Amino acid sequence: MNGPSESVALALHLAMLSSISFGGFPSVLPDVHNFVAANGWVTDREFADFFAVSQVMPGPNMILMMSLIGLKVGGVPGAIAGAVATFGPPCVMYFIGYGLWNRFRDKPWQRIAGRGLSPLAVGLVIAGGYVMASAADVGWQSGVVTLGAVVLMLRTRINPLWMLGAGGAVGGLGLL
Repeated sequence: MNGPSESVALALHLAMLSSISFGGFPSVLPDVHNFVAANGWVTDREFADFFAVSQVMPGPNMILMMSLIGLKVGGVPGAIAGAVATFGPPCVMYFIGYGLWNRFRDKPWQRIAGRGLSPLAVGLVIAGGYVMASAADVGWQSGVVTLGAVVLMLRTRINPLWMLGAGGAVGGLGLL
């Protein structure tokens, strides 16, 4: 566990990232990973584990993940700071932005902005997925599981929960 200054630095960084995260917080996961790994607060494996745990839990998973990172960095106060920094700034911006967006809903620039932001959000989410796969793939076996999941997602209509369960079973059996 680190001190309060690390928790403050993490909270400020998360607040800044949550303010610019187009497409949701997963779009800035690469920067979160780089920040916490560069400071030595979380290893690649811990980051991947926090992501996995947050994905299988019900509720707002990115807030949970940032709380887990905050807990590792600064204990319970760090977890609270991480959670508030993750959802606080966007909530304020969404509240203000929705009012403005609704006020100008008939303007042609809204359609143009939506068409421009959609590919940006998709690209940022894909970049986040790449970082998570890179952090979690520590051996060729993990790479095979990741590649298999990608192929199944793109080629079939299998529910992703089955793939998540299979990956968990393979890891639980110690095969990864």
